[in-house]
Amino acid sequence: MSSVIRAAIFQTAWTGDKESMIKVHEQAVRDAAAQGAQVLCFQELFYGPYFCQVQDPAFYAYAEAIPDGPIVRRFQELAREHHIVLVLPMYEQEQPGVLYNTAAVIDADGSYLGKYRKTHLPQVKGFWEKFYFRPGNSGWPVFDTAVGKVGVYICYDRHFPEGWRALGLEGAQIVFNPSATSRGLSRYLWQLEQPAAAVANEYFVGAINRVGVEEYGDNDFYGTSYFVDPEGQFVGEVADDKAPELVVRDLDLAKLHEVRDRWQFYRDRAPHAYEPLTRP
Repeated sequence: MSSVIRAAIFQTAWTGDKESMIKVHEQAVRDAAAQGAQVLCFQELFYGPYFCQVQDPAFYAYAEAIPDGPIVRRFQELAREHHIVLVLPMYEQEQPGVLYNTAAVIDADGSYLGKYRKTHLPQVKGFWEKFYFRPGNSGWPVFDTAVGKVGVYICYDRHFPEGWRALGLEGAQIVFNPSATSRGLSRYLWQLEQPAAAVANEYFVGAINRVGVEEYGDNDFYGTSYFVDPEGQFVGEVADDKAPELVVRDLDLAKLHEVRDRWQFYRDRAPHAYEPLTRP
């Protein structure tokens, strides 16, 4: 059996309304499948604007149940039809007033595998996330999918190395990091942090960002989505910094064994010495 999987990530701009945004992503599923993709991840809060640029309770209406809401069910049908694993970054309502920034994972047969809830939430100008979300309580799940073991880390999470490592310890082979990140704040980190995490934890990373300036603020989302391998090398070209783009790349999971045999980072961990890291 081949160790190569074909993976896809999709960056796009806000269309102006929820339904047309969903349809853009439904077409991305079809396009990815037509190119042979076996797994696809969307950008953070994929069916809406990045409303966290403002603090307005009207946007609570974008939240819905996972997995029992209409969007998950809609994409389960697409996953089943096209035999593709989907990672859906969404606004989740667990119950009225209890809301999370979440990614739902659907397997290639359309079955719902579970969710990851964003753990680290920013609360700075243009990124007022604590107004909208509770900190995640899902831990660091790794999902056993048709393409292998998939983990998810969401946007601001990427600045915290502990979750990256936890996903590696749980056996992740690919970790997706759906994001909404803008030029003025974190551009200098975008092509530094995820490649470093891929090297330190010895797995593939798919980094997804949206594009464009939305009507709710002046954040200029710069795209440049990419895949990076466990040696920190980009797999193919980095996506455009302004235009929507579907990025489809072949990832050879055999490289994980090669790199882990070479470096032995997991063997040489010293968890007995890390107690200070868990102090509040």
